[in-house]
Amino acid sequence: MDVKLLALTTLLAVVTHAPTYSAKPISLVERCWCRSTLNTVPQRSIKELKFLHTPNCPFQVIAKLKNNREVCINPETKWLQQHLKNAINKVKKSRRRNNKKN
Repeated sequence: MDVKLLALTTLLAVVTHAPTYSAKPISLVERCWCRSTLNTVPQRSIKELKFLHTPNCPFQVIAKLKNNREVCINPETKWLQQHLKNAINKVKKSRRRNNKKN
């Protein structure tokens, strides 16, 4: 009987002095920003584009509109694909120019 009491007391001491963690549960930390996407967004109403790539979510594109509303855009839309290609080509051209100057 004394052994059981000693074991219980030791267990309680360990549990009460164990460090507490302030980290959020994984389910809250790794949620995807975009739960649904839009296929049609007027390009003239877009003020800014953000691109997110998180480990457990697909590639996400968030457009901030001129009215400060944020919407998720389907990354497979044709105009967005063309926009990304143009941006990549622009970066490549500027790198080539910088390499030639050095």
